[in-house]
Amino acid sequence: MGRLSGRIDYEEIRNARILENQAKLASLGLNKTLADLRTVASSAKSVKSHVRKAPKIYYSGMPLRRSSRLTKGSTTESPSGHDSLRRSNRLRGTSRDPISLPQGKVGVSKKNREEEKRPANMPLVKVTALQAQLSPDIMIQRCNSKSRGSVYSPVFGICCHFCRQKKLCGEEGCKRCGNLDIDEPCIGKTDCSVCHSSNGVLCRACLKVRYGEEMDEVRANKNWMCPHCIEEKGINPKWICNSSFCLKKRRMAPTGIAIFRAREMGYKSVAHLIMDELQQTQNRRR
Repeated sequence: MGRLSGRIDYEEIRNARILENQAKLASLGLNKTLADLRTVASSAKSVKSHVRKAPKIYYSGMPLRRSSRLTKGSTTESPSGHDSLRRSNRLRGTSRDPISLPQGKVGVSKKNREEEKRPANMPLVKVTALQAQLSPDIMIQRCNSKSRGSVYSPVFGICCHFCRQKKLCGEEGCKRCGNLDIDEPCIGKTDCSVCHSSNGVLCRACLKVRYGEEMDEVRANKNWMCPHCIEEKGINPKWICNSSFCLKKRRMAPTGIAIFRAREMGYKSVAHLIMDELQQTQNRRR
């Protein structure tokens, strides 16, 4: 009962204060002012400004607007007979005329090289005159590093399967990297005698560190095969490619820089270390 009586007293006091405040507002004339403000606000909302609405367009019955560049067979010619639109030769499906290189070579080979199977260390490239020009200072730096080369070239460089470095080789007698002759093989990159694919392209440093082979010996051996072909032919099933891409395909963790650990354990290269580890794993499962 005490809580109920206290609540009733509070409500009575609250209502008395509300009445008192309303009497003060009326004595000051504020009620009329508030009523006038509400009237003005409501009238302002009722007045709408003239807004021009854009007509609704239905595209279902209209033809699609397409570029003539993307439409096959639709060419727009000017009265002069030339194409009025600026188009790329790549979009037209035609190639540019071969551009002569400084050494007298052209961007495409004199013979129909596209139909011939070229070695992996002698890929066919189409270059412009600007791309074929390398400064003499850069060409001097090419032989600073014989292992992997010192000059990066996205046009004439050949990508190593392991280190992925597209550099000009550091071999002094390489006509391709030294003279930018696209019809000559790069003697600083290997080429598999079986597949002639990019899997068999290795630079001097990766060939030595990852597989323990010397570039001069591989170059002299015309029957040299890459690890992929050696494994496929069953010559040495444990002699596998240890690049990060190929190891991931086998669900194996990439080795990273494992040459120091391999040499500390007495192995000639990383491939010899992996071959021994695979053999030990096979023996434990038996």
